[in-house]
Amino acid sequence: MSEFLQALRTQRWDDHRYYHHSRINQSLHLLSALSFLCAYGLLFVDPALAALLAWGVSMSSRQAGHFFFEPKGYDEVNQATHEHKEAIKVGYNLRRKVFLMSAWAAMPLLLWLQPSLWGWIEPATDFSGYWHDVGLAWLALGVTGLLMRTVHLFHLYDVQTGLVWMCKILTDPFHDVLLYWRAPLHLLRGELIDPMHHARQSH
Repeated sequence: MSEFLQALRTQRWDDHRYYHHSRINQSLHLLSALSFLCAYGLLFVDPALAALLAWGVSMSSRQAGHFFFEPKGYDEVNQATHEHKEAIKVGYNLRRKVFLMSAWAAMPLLLWLQPSLWGWIEPATDFSGYWHDVGLAWLALGVTGLLMRTVHLFHLYDVQTGLVWMCKILTDPFHDVLLYWRAPLHLLRGELIDPMHHARQSH
């Protein structure tokens, strides 16, 4: 168990120091984390609504931070190129995220054109039912994406690496709130990039 927890700490630390330099990105991760925590609670009440919140607010804000605000030049803090970081990333790098988010965006269109999914589900009869089906489709996509990458990591590395990554993803909302709750305050002071003094001192 101690080895598992140490591997979890390492994955979390690498994710923070490599991919969360922008204060805007950190602030969007705070918004994402708070929305995910609400979605976790909703899972026990209304899974479709939970998925709509998780994908519509949590995932879109989280990935917007990475795509549009996170610096992609040479990383002076970690002495690494963006290409190197993308190549060694354990989870979804930007290229994989493009495929994942494309599938997310395609789901509502697919259900609009094929409400029954070629006979697999009962077609919605109103707008509310349509969005309920979209929510369930997004929930299935989230579970599938999580499991597929976990199993992929089993083959790329080992079982522990995959399980650690899955645990990290599921607990990221709790950790991100603790890590980034000050980010909006830094933004209000005009600080767009985290100086990452703590990361520099670790080298």
